[in-house]
Amino acid sequence: MTPPQPLGSRRPRGRIAATAVALTSLAALAACSGPPKGAGDTGAEVKLSATTPKARGEIDSFTWAVYAEPPTLDYTVAFDYPQNTILSNVCESLMRWTPGLTLEPGLARKASNPDPTTWVYDLRPGVRFHDGKVMTADDVVHSLGRQRDPDNAAAWAQNFQNVASIGKAGPLQVTVKLKKPDSQFPQYMATAAGVVASKSGVEAAGKDYGTSGGLACTGPFELGTWSKGQSIELERFDGYWGTKAKAKKAVFRVLTDPSARTNAMLSGDVDGGYLIPTESYGRLRDSGLGTLYFGEGLSTVNVNITDMKGPLGDLRVRQALSLALDRSGFVKAGLGGAGTVTNSLTTRAAWAGASEQTRQAAFAALPPTTQDIEKAKALVKEAGATGKTLTVATSSIGQDVSLLATAVQAAGTQIGLKISLKVIAPNAFTALFTDPEARKGIDMFPLTYYDSITDPLDLLTNFKTGAYMNFSGYSDKRYDALVDQATAVYEPDQRMKIEAELQKHAAEQLLWIPVAEWPTAVFLNKKITGAPTTIAYMYYPWAADVGAAE
Repeated sequence: MTPPQPLGSRRPRGRIAATAVALTSLAALAACSGPPKGAGDTGAEVKLSATTPKARGEIDSFTWAVYAEPPTLDYTVAFDYPQNTILSNVCESLMRWTPGLTLEPGLARKASNPDPTTWVYDLRPGVRFHDGKVMTADDVVHSLGRQRDPDNAAAWAQNFQNVASIGKAGPLQVTVKLKKPDSQFPQYMATAAGVVASKSGVEAAGKDYGTSGGLACTGPFELGTWSKGQSIELERFDGYWGTKAKAKKAVFRVLTDPSARTNAMLSGDVDGGYLIPTESYGRLRDSGLGTLYFGEGLSTVNVNITDMKGPLGDLRVRQALSLALDRSGFVKAGLGGAGTVTNSLTTRAAWAGASEQTRQAAFAALPPTTQDIEKAKALVKEAGATGKTLTVATSSIGQDVSLLATAVQAAGTQIGLKISLKVIAPNAFTALFTDPEARKGIDMFPLTYYDSITDPLDLLTNFKTGAYMNFSGYSDKRYDALVDQATAVYEPDQRMKIEAELQKHAAEQLLWIPVAEWPTAVFLNKKITGAPTTIAYMYYPWAADVGAAE
């Protein structure tokens, strides 16, 4: 929704043995996910960690910077950074992603699969919603049902495409019947796709759900005051079933200007934030006012191709742009050096469940990342595209976005294309994911995509015919068949062997142009600590861990 990690566009968005009978428990899910591999150096000055030092005690409140205000906090459309950074502390899912990017029980104390097309979720007893009601199977059936309701246009609907039915099997038990085996579905139950909200609370809110009033969820915080355009406050939920939050209040300040966000951290107006403007890495790191941490992001920075009806419909033009891009220059300037040039759409860490042989196969023979301007010029000429105009969307969200758009413009200019930049306000950038009208007239835009699960298929499925983020309308029956084949395989290495084929195909077609891997960044001043550093903060109640540093 990816995910996809969604600046530029930040977005949106397992397993069982095929012959499994009886129970395949949460342990199996964790095994298929597992901690990311490849964590370590991402540059001369960047080290990755999973979390920050544990908090030493409680605090009254802390203030956090977000780059845009969520248009809604309805979990069915929570696919972008601002929404999920906040929502993950308010609404919980059947399963939970941990800071180490493994799965563990969430609102379901156990998940089992008596056969390959059945998942049974046994719920925790005594869990209360913020409205005081006790969670039951009816709430789960209603909450997951909203994701499947065409009238809701849920961002996660694609993850329910193989679901035949969701039914109550008992007061605290829900059975999900699949049309066919789906290795991805149980993993997505740890994302916003698996959120459970109070049926009566959602129905009472009606069309206002997510935009005013409470969210009727179960998380360690409940929604407090929402001052539109300025801030969102979360209040500690004292009826929480798990470990209570260390802060009584978390205040999210909406600061759309990157410089303003950094200055707020340096002045102490806010105590920290994720998605640190890359141009501010040095200022924050050297300020002596706190610590800048980096964690596994499962994120790649790409140029998303949104229109194949124009010149980009010719593969040679896409190849030419890829060959002309100065990736190293972008990583240095656009990502503050905290990234790695890549020719892969997926991160290496996403292949944690694969054998070394499979992982090597996934990254072998991908298109080159070395600039070759002369070859690129020849491709543009051969395609008859010399002098053609392409439009790239850009935004002031951060220099990672604006500089990548500029890099595309520079590359195009060098090889005979005319590249026009269309500036979009940070708050409107999210619409690129949801509104075809917003993408009208745009040929491509910078997209930082984060996997919502530790599986490359999370990204690779975006190029299947009709997929939510298949904005260019790409369609290839063989690719679709491979996606279906991979989805049906529960054994991780067998599945990832198929995914390696998908990765090679998508990379050759340059449906998105991969540019760099990018870790997450989080800054905490000296007052607070405890926040995880990894992309888990999108679905893990990270704010509950934030407390006093001393």
